[in-house]
Amino acid sequence: MALFSSLAEKFNHIFSKLTKRGKLTELEIKEAMREVRIALLEADVNYMVAKKFVADVSEKAVGEDVMKSLTPGQMVIKIVKDELTNLISSPNQKLTISSNPPTVIMMCGLQGAGKTTMCAKLAAHLKKSGKKPLLVACDIYRPAAINQLQVVGKTANTEVFERGTQNPVKTAKEAIAHAKKQGFDVVIIDTAGRLHINQELMDELKSIKKEVKPDEILLVVDAMTGQDAVTIAESFNNDLDITGVVLTKLDGDTRGGAALSIKAITGKPIKFSGVGEKIGDLEPFYPDRIASRILGMGDVLSLIERAQEAVSEEEAKQMEAKLRENSFTFEDYLTQMENMKKMGSLQDILSMIPGLSGKMKNINIDEKQLQVNKAIIQSMTHEERVNPDIIKASRRKRIADGSGTTIQQVNSLLKQFEQSKEMMKMLKNKRGLRGLF
Repeated sequence: MALFSSLAEKFNHIFSKLTKRGKLTELEIKEAMREVRIALLEADVNYMVAKKFVADVSEKAVGEDVMKSLTPGQMVIKIVKDELTNLISSPNQKLTISSNPPTVIMMCGLQGAGKTTMCAKLAAHLKKSGKKPLLVACDIYRPAAINQLQVVGKTANTEVFERGTQNPVKTAKEAIAHAKKQGFDVVIIDTAGRLHINQELMDELKSIKKEVKPDEILLVVDAMTGQDAVTIAESFNNDLDITGVVLTKLDGDTRGGAALSIKAITGKPIKFSGVGEKIGDLEPFYPDRIASRILGMGDVLSLIERAQEAVSEEEAKQMEAKLRENSFTFEDYLTQMENMKKMGSLQDILSMIPGLSGKMKNINIDEKQLQVNKAIIQSMTHEERVNPDIIKASRRKRIADGSGTTIQQVNSLLKQFEQSKEMMKMLKNKRGLRGLF
């Protein structure tokens, strides 16, 4: 499911009615705001947060500038976007990096939120920016917690410091000394979690905080728990004075209420969001981009960043030249499919393209079909991949037999290939998307 797809769909419906009208009356704006409030509550946004948000938007939306505007509907949408951005943004949105290494990051949260995996994801993210992180195993209570950190640490190609079941405070202190000696510039401490918040847990976390004086205390919460996530964040913040929140499973079947409520309730920013199960599926939380996606405006900047990670500049130039010369082949198509796979689900990618996000509910993308297409292409000869025009009836039957598919599926791919060439030509000429396809 695309990020905030349910809420985005409702907002798209509400605002499409406003933009179809010419002038707007105060009554029409108030009716739209009532629908916005309902949409927020259904998305599990905190009641008081939703109430204040709608009041703030309403105050600005019924102003003279909006009422007399030639495009009042668009002005209302801009006000909503600005208020959404304000709701989830914070001046200390970025991760704090100490001027005196190592930067110490203390990760905390309840069991089941994905805290240990998130430690490794954060390490992998920091390595991309040239940091040398060290993971520290301080959860000595949950069975196999240390082993799990070692497994995910290996996936992130990051060293794990552990001292078995010795006192976690002592382990954290020794880890920082080890980091200084071995040249690690970031220390990520995986602390113990519990099924429920209790005093024993909080006392241990306070002791670790007091001993290591972390630069960041990040709370990992499961976005799918809705209002419970907000309650958990509030409790941890009251006891530990956390510096930020990391939301996991933001790509799942979540209504998004936690993301829109946490900062308003705790005053602490969401710094990162988990958007998938792979070790690289971690993104900084950009309030303005999130607001754009909720309102169906796409998220071109995030799309470009994902593309730059998946495709080198040289590859992008080569692909652009092939499209310009009309020499795009099935070999290139196969490469493109692999690159798209690195960027995430197609549903999520399409939702980032302006103008497409509001139509996503009518698009059913079967990710398994990519594997079928790959099998068909791999059953083609080199000559057929380079020159698809020669694939006539007998060749189609051979390709279908070789890939374990049907002639109809081969025909469908050939047609899709031609359509994709046209679509990529169109997208590469779209302002802000050139070089992506």
